[in-house]
Amino acid sequence: MSALIAAITEHAEAARFLAWPGDFDLDRADHGEEVHLASGAALEGFAGDGAGGTFFFCGDGGEERPVLYADSEGQAALVATGLPELLRLLLVAPWWRDCPGFSAAESARAGADYREDLPDLPLRRDRAAAALGLVLPTEAEVLARLREVVTGAGEEFVLILTPEGSPYEPLFAG
Repeated sequence: MSALIAAITEHAEAARFLAWPGDFDLDRADHGEEVHLASGAALEGFAGDGAGGTFFFCGDGGEERPVLYADSEGQAALVATGLPELLRLLLVAPWWRDCPGFSAAESARAGADYREDLPDLPLRRDRAAAALGLVLPTEAEVLARLREVVTGAGEEFVLILTPEGSPYEPLFAG
């Protein structure tokens, strides 16, 4: 088992934060559809969200592999260059999918609802990060990095619905 994945399973508080509000659950790795990468590189589902989306490691290796997210509506995007980067995104801006323009204003609007519902969100986030040994960047930094990863992804990270041979749509309109 990989180091960060093991840390998540060993630290219930971190796992709870990642499950909600992070919407990231290691027990939901089955995507439900047969998919592959256009490049033919390995694709490994390792976690999912409550709406049927899946986080995939791309290529060979461990937690340093690029992470692609595919929702249940046929959209996908490369979202991180490794598990540590993905976890920082989920901890700092669990509302990342509500920020299609990657802007601070979008993040403030989306985050306000979370903070209203979860007034202890910063405390829980910081404890989860400490349990996982992660230093957290700012919201602006994680969104800038998300933009960089999403817009810099090449054709090798296009997700294909295998039975139909059709590509998933981009998760973020570009």
